[in-house]
Amino acid sequence: MSGPERPPASLVERAREILRRLRKLYPKARTALHYENAFQLLVATVLSAQTTDENVNRVTPILFERWPTPDALAEADPEEVEEVVYSTGYYRQKAKAIVALSRELVDRYGGEVPDDLDELVTLPGVGRKTASVVLAEAFGKPAIAVDTHVKRVANRLGLTTSKDPVKIEADLKALYPRRSWAGISMRFIRFGREYCTARRPRCWTCPLVDLCPHPDKTPAPR
Repeated sequence: MSGPERPPASLVERAREILRRLRKLYPKARTALHYENAFQLLVATVLSAQTTDENVNRVTPILFERWPTPDALAEADPEEVEEVVYSTGYYRQKAKAIVALSRELVDRYGGEVPDDLDELVTLPGVGRKTASVVLAEAFGKPAIAVDTHVKRVANRLGLTTSKDPVKIEADLKALYPRRSWAGISMRFIRFGREYCTARRPRCWTCPLVDLCPHPDKTPAPR
């Protein structure tokens, strides 16, 4: 049984030049979510779905002051949690998820966040993206989180042709050495927010324009 196809050497070299430039542009790219430990980052990342990091950062200080540990949040009244996280949207689902994942952490892991992707994704409300953010940011482990920004940037730069986050993650991992994985997502995200935006990418000022095969580049404003 053969393994996955190796990407062409020319694509690997272009991909690595893209990362070299992004490292220069964003030498200390980290998540914009505020957190003090892996538990706080896990909860904050769950809350960040369908809202902004800034919005989450306004909520989490209140949330963690009232329920600072998995043990405390596991025992919280979900309706009280809903009131705190209301402004992040989908507040009922999110409150239910973070209370339930806290219970799982207490019951199965002694209140500690596991540093393993397969275990993280078994927690309520935690998918591969959330798990990968926690692994890369809180534990410094090799992981690539694929959100809408990473998906858009990777496709426009020709690093993948897939729309499936799991396949995109695999394609990026094939292009970059394992030691580089933890720093990729946040740089792609910042680049996607600042240059390669969804509706009107700033191609005329893009530091990667000469490496980008995307055919519909935005012309400079007149």
